[in-house]
Amino acid sequence: MVDKGTARRGKSTRPPLSRERVIATAMTLADEKGEAGVTMRAIAAGLGVEAMSLYNHVAGRDDILDGMVDAVFAEIDLPATTSDWKNAMRERADSTRAALGRHRWAVGLMDSRSHPGPATLRHHDAVLGVLRAGGFSVAMAAHAFSVIDSYIYGFVLQESSLPFTNRAELDEVATGILREATDAYPHLAELVADHALRPEYSYADEFDFGLSLILDALHPGEG
Repeated sequence: MVDKGTARRGKSTRPPLSRERVIATAMTLADEKGEAGVTMRAIAAGLGVEAMSLYNHVAGRDDILDGMVDAVFAEIDLPATTSDWKNAMRERADSTRAALGRHRWAVGLMDSRSHPGPATLRHHDAVLGVLRAGGFSVAMAAHAFSVIDSYIYGFVLQESSLPFTNRAELDEVATGILREATDAYPHLAELVADHALRPEYSYADEFDFGLSLILDALHPGEG
């Protein structure tokens, strides 16, 4: 027979339901199943509660998505306040790419929310602050912010769609393409043989190359 006092103590050990727990559970679901997997019923099941209980802490699914996006922005390192805006933007780009790599579902949501949270607003303000301190006009800071994020988001989408996740898989895919392309598609065969199959090649290097092109092309004081 279970002692009622023990049962009550056992129940009290469960962390109380909160907005933070709801958001964290929703993010875990999204990481596993994508945004479509984030439903009120699935979140409630993950927390061991009834779906209606969630409404004591969130207004609904849109509110949860707002919170999820804000949590991802909270994972991105704020750019350092420094006179070297270019290095600050590079470090911020690397941190953004890493966060989006952990949460692939977030790419399409990052700038879609009409009610951005405090981490989102803090992040955007810090990025603009570094650019303004680096000599960018308001208009040029907006242009720079847009083009940098467009590149980061686009690269993450492309990277997540690749048919390989490690060197062995890359070699297998590239070798298969090379076998088919040698005669019919000579330029593609050349790219695979002389670039992708080189031992030191890493697709991640393409990110740094493209980011450098963008940062080198941006100049404070223009616009």
